[in-house]
Amino acid sequence: MSLRRALHFVFKVGDRNKTATFYRDVLGMKVLRHEEFEEGCKATCNGPYDGKWSKTMVGFGPEDNHFVSELTYNYGVGEYHLGNDFLGITLQSSQAVSNARRLGWPLLEAGQGVYLAEAPGGYSFYLVDEEQPQTDPIQKVSLAVSDLQRSTHYWSVLLGMQILERDAERKSVLLGFGDGQCKLELRDIGGPVDHGTAFGRIAFSCPRTQLPDIEAIMKKENQTIITPLVSLDTPGKATVEVVILADPDGHEICFVADEAFRQLSAVDPDGNALLDAAIAADKSDEWFARRNKPKASA
Repeated sequence: MSLRRALHFVFKVGDRNKTATFYRDVLGMKVLRHEEFEEGCKATCNGPYDGKWSKTMVGFGPEDNHFVSELTYNYGVGEYHLGNDFLGITLQSSQAVSNARRLGWPLLEAGQGVYLAEAPGGYSFYLVDEEQPQTDPIQKVSLAVSDLQRSTHYWSVLLGMQILERDAERKSVLLGFGDGQCKLELRDIGGPVDHGTAFGRIAFSCPRTQLPDIEAIMKKENQTIITPLVSLDTPGKATVEVVILADPDGHEICFVADEAFRQLSAVDPDGNALLDAAIAADKSDEWFARRNKPKASA
């Protein structure tokens, strides 16, 4: 399974302006590409919505060799209810810690040399106060599970991730598809996992030929397939094939064909300008304010 790689985590955001400040100015990430869509994604990439939305990929480097964040914005939705499913992303960057202090972004001590910073929407980022590596600074994504043994079997046996560490005290397991990649931490919270309305999605790539096999094993094991193998079009870019799954706790998982995704995910030098232009052109806040209405709460 070494040909599989971790790609990104999808966050639903209600305020692109504040969100962009956090990722660009606090974390120090770059806008890799930005895309606007007039209608909902047929693989529910933007959640259960049919209207206009945008997707912004941000990270410390190209998606070919960095784990990045996908920021999904649904026009007209101002906030989402955060559940207990997403436990945080851990990254190593003393520069991010310095940026947060300089900008007055709240930091909480979360351990020796580790600080917690919340992105708009309440998403947790754990900043390790050490020099940012030349490779990908993103170390791991942490997700909550209700039954660690069951989830470990799903991710390791059915999806082929390697078990790297077990921590009985933390009731957690660390998994990965290969060295130098972002890892996945599953942590048993001892109760039900609530996804709220902000539920995210973690994405991985694999060779195109493996997608039918992934779908087949999930059918055989009576696991949840949210979206059977489907092709997704992005205007002017490569068409990619994906399978969308859900693990035993309902965490959404996207597997995408690597060959086409590498074409689709090429860094767009205009991405930053496109995001800024979209934010400036978005008058939805003003529209709701004129009518004395709040933006919708998902």
